[in-house]
Amino acid sequence: MDIINPATESLICSIEVDTPLSIKEKIISAKQALSPWKETDLKERKIMIKRFQNLLKSHQNELAIILTQETGKPISQSHNELNAVHEQIHFFLEKIDDILYYSRTYSLESSLEEQVTYDPLGVIANISSWNFPYFMGVNVFIPALLTGNTVLYKPSEFSTLSGIKIAQLLWASGFPKGVFDTVLGDGKIGASLIESDINAVFFTGSYKTGKNIALAAAPRMLKVQLELGGKDAAYICEDVSPQTVASALAYGAFYNNGQSCCSIDRIYVHQKIAPHFIKEFLTQVKNLPLGAPENNETYIGPLSGKIQISHLESQIREAKALGAQVLCGGRPLDYTGYYFPPTVLSNVNAQMRIMQEESFGPLVGIQVVENDDEALEEINKSSYGLTTSIYCTERQRAKKILSRVESRTVYWNCCDRVSPKVSWSASRLSELGLALGLERIQCFLRARYWHLNPGL
Repeated sequence: MDIINPATESLICSIEVDTPLSIKEKIISAKQALSPWKETDLKERKIMIKRFQNLLKSHQNELAIILTQETGKPISQSHNELNAVHEQIHFFLEKIDDILYYSRTYSLESSLEEQVTYDPLGVIANISSWNFPYFMGVNVFIPALLTGNTVLYKPSEFSTLSGIKIAQLLWASGFPKGVFDTVLGDGKIGASLIESDINAVFFTGSYKTGKNIALAAAPRMLKVQLELGGKDAAYICEDVSPQTVASALAYGAFYNNGQSCCSIDRIYVHQKIAPHFIKEFLTQVKNLPLGAPENNETYIGPLSGKIQISHLESQIREAKALGAQVLCGGRPLDYTGYYFPPTVLSNVNAQMRIMQEESFGPLVGIQVVENDDEALEEINKSSYGLTTSIYCTERQRAKKILSRVESRTVYWNCCDRVSPKVSWSASRLSELGLALGLERIQCFLRARYWHLNPGL
């Protein structure tokens, strides 16, 4: 498989991919490693994770350069991602004892006892995303390994080299290959992994692929956790500073070139401040530095794949035919590489794909609304339910609106953020399961219920 630099369209390297036979061999190895790994003392597992964390720090420059070369992510944002994983790892290390060793015993009037204990799921298929391979990967394989599971990690074909580096650092930290191994290749290889003798699958990616995974896993009743797409909305009320909010949303919409499930895709702005806000927003967007991703000052780099350009062009073409107006951007740049400028459309509505389908790129639609009720109605027309942001001065007003949106992760006067302490939850087509928080650790365990009667 060829690894292409999206900024230069040049070949970085070619790698050997897995086959159904090699996947089967890795499954066997993972199953053989499961029992001894489960019996490995938790203190030893934590020591290995801490070693891995230290290696991430000492190799950060190298890892950031590789991530930027293969995905086009601006180098400063690659460093941001690598810095962010440490808070996640620290949280998992801090909380694992409370979850793993938690058990309940109920003493009845008779000698009968009822207990609850927890076991690992088994062999985990971790099919990871390319847009945040470290941040999203750590959210799966760290708690999976800490809870005694073995992991087969398939990085996206667009972040394969980063996946290989993750594996190398884990092995250097003391994890045996049977406990953690990679599966390399494209979507067909991922499908082969799902069809193998695994116990659970954790996937981050598109709704379309997530649906196919759920269908493939259903006949075997595999545990499935899906972190899928979003069509994230922001509502701008009339009582805020247009300039302040425009700055926040420009960064929230176009960070990582809009290639994030929680990037702002739809903006609803109250009619009283709409002209002022749109003017300020366009000023902010046009000032975002676009250039080579290896430059520290670059904020907008290339898209990670050429196919994304066709997808964005299709959405824009349909929206224009239905009456939308392109305020900036709108077509690929005449550069070498997969460059598409930040694009803003107005006069949009819910009948347009740009306001319904995930764009996963630097594309935002702005719709003017008369009041809170109209904004709420428009926000809830999406098939997705990941995040929604409200910008207003009154806390109670914000909570009233956010309590009625279909999104399960909501923001007041902020957007596009995650925390390891708070679970990442969604509804509709955006997710099946939970990410982050204490609940994330529990996702990798299954309860065993004991009914004990020593009285015979």
